[in-house]
Amino acid sequence: MQIQLRRSLLTDLDLLLNLEKDAFPIWQQSSRRVLRTSLRSAAQHVFIAECEMDGKLQPVGYFCVHLYKRTIRIYSIAVYTRYKQQGIGSQLLSYIFNYTRSKGYERVTLEADSFNSKLISWYQSFGFQIIDTLIDYYGEDMPAFRMELVIEENRIKKSVSYVVVVNDPDEWRLTTNNARLISATDYVSDHEAYSKQNLRVFNLCYSYKYQSMGYYVSLLANAREHKVIPSVATLRDTKDQRIIHALADDLKEWIQRTLLKVEEEHFQLNIYFGECRIPAMNKMAQKMFQLFELPFFTVHLVKNGEWRIHKIDALSLKKTPPQDFEFIQESTDKFLSQQRFHRAKMKNYEYDLAILVNTEEVNPPSDKNALQLFKKAANETGFYVEEINKKDQNRLSEFDALFIRETTNVNNYTYQFSRKAYAEGLVVIDDPWSVLKCSNKIYLHERLRNNGIPVPETFILYKSKKNDKRISSLTYPVILKQPDSAFSLGVLKVENESELKQELKKLFQISDLIVAQEFSPTDFDWRIGVLDNQPLFACKYYMSSGHWQIYNWNKEGDPSGESETIAISEVPKKVLSTALKAASLMGDGLYGVDLKEINGRIVVIEVNDNPNIDHGIEDLVEGFDLYLKVMRFIKTRIEMGRNIARFVSSDAG
Repeated sequence: MQIQLRRSLLTDLDLLLNLEKDAFPIWQQSSRRVLRTSLRSAAQHVFIAECEMDGKLQPVGYFCVHLYKRTIRIYSIAVYTRYKQQGIGSQLLSYIFNYTRSKGYERVTLEADSFNSKLISWYQSFGFQIIDTLIDYYGEDMPAFRMELVIEENRIKKSVSYVVVVNDPDEWRLTTNNARLISATDYVSDHEAYSKQNLRVFNLCYSYKYQSMGYYVSLLANAREHKVIPSVATLRDTKDQRIIHALADDLKEWIQRTLLKVEEEHFQLNIYFGECRIPAMNKMAQKMFQLFELPFFTVHLVKNGEWRIHKIDALSLKKTPPQDFEFIQESTDKFLSQQRFHRAKMKNYEYDLAILVNTEEVNPPSDKNALQLFKKAANETGFYVEEINKKDQNRLSEFDALFIRETTNVNNYTYQFSRKAYAEGLVVIDDPWSVLKCSNKIYLHERLRNNGIPVPETFILYKSKKNDKRISSLTYPVILKQPDSAFSLGVLKVENESELKQELKKLFQISDLIVAQEFSPTDFDWRIGVLDNQPLFACKYYMSSGHWQIYNWNKEGDPSGESETIAISEVPKKVLSTALKAASLMGDGLYGVDLKEINGRIVVIEVNDNPNIDHGIEDLVEGFDLYLKVMRFIKTRIEMGRNIARFVSSDAG
């Protein structure tokens, strides 16, 4: 029976529902909402198969595929029961394979009922191989196999190519030995030639003004998923003085120190790929380039009491001083020849993941063994992984996602990394909003209390005489917390009013508001790890020996107490539900919720972004699966961001 294919329309919705009901058991059928989403999505293709019968075309089956960057996923393929065993399914697969080959996709994937041996064998006869088992995929005790067919002729080991885009290559004077020189017109207009290539684009056009050729080079590079300098986000940020000041806030001390001996009230500095001609200012130039990733730019600074960035102007080569040309050539050669742009990828990974670490941190959120397991899980999930550090902020546009594994703080570069990565369109853990929300105990208390989450009795003490009544009503001992305290640092226990006032004098030099909380001694705190509003791990953190906190920073050696990892199924339901509700108020990323049980009452102490995940502690029950869950979450978020519509529902087809 020979089929004809046509693209499905919204008017076919009832037909598709009927096909699903006829072909699949109820637990495997796609809902009306899912099918409607598929029909409307630009990244999903739905085709109806028809055969001519009695002079009329009659529907006999259909398929739905999801289009990823290098993969086509068969979401559903169905044939009416009365037309089975007539080669229709084989014809549908043949069409999918031909489409995959013609469009350059590298693989076809699907999920199939692992108990249906006949179906599995049928797919295997076409070359599909089982690559994973998905537990409870269709429901409890209803697993599926993930299967894959690799299109060998399309699976070329793609290394990154480097291109410098300019308005007119014939007039270009710089040599670019490590990168191919192409015209902006060619890059913008020749979609077929450049869209499928894996490119690193250095946009050196004359102008980046809105809707100029230079602007469109960066815009289309982003659309083609090419890594580009400058990105559209950078172009936008450098036009907004508020964003400039916010991003440069971390550089205040550097700027004051570097310009200390400058007597004028106005100063400007030309920066070429992070280098400047004044050796004493080169460190500052590098830091500015990390924040404002423009190839060539002028930073204008003004002095009004202290030095501040007034504005940033992108520079074109023809507007640079003639005497700078040799220096610009050296800076360009140095930047383009850096090894980080030429890293070899022995495997054809789908995405690039940066893990931000600080090798000098005494108590990082993940130890070396855990970091290795995160890398292994990332590789298995389809990520090329690279550890980066605080010097690599200008490299964020090279990656698809950022995973922060050093202690976050709103007032240091970790927040700047998070914020810039988010602005560049990366998936970020921890995202800037989570860092902001979780880092401040006053925000946390207000947010939890307003949403009915039980917390210890808490008072906010102000840097004013308003505290007198509050202080007199406190029951001692009492806990004092700096609003941005972390890892038990900035947390004090005071035994009486005299101690309280003494410590408040010190704390009010740091913050105008201080948190005072009832002292509730317990043997341990619950720590529930939460990822995407689902429990990830559960631990009991016991108090450090002879101390009232989990961490005792005055203790020699390991400051932390003992820990016990618990299976999620064994955690009291009240603890689990309270933790999940508290985490959901912060977002849907990765969190660690600390709770205590006080006289049978579960209270939330705090919600932490950037929770500890160390090998042999938090992973003791879940093992390697814990690391895989985190990486799969990041990958899913990348693909959601590129095609949000298909994730309306996770119903299986």
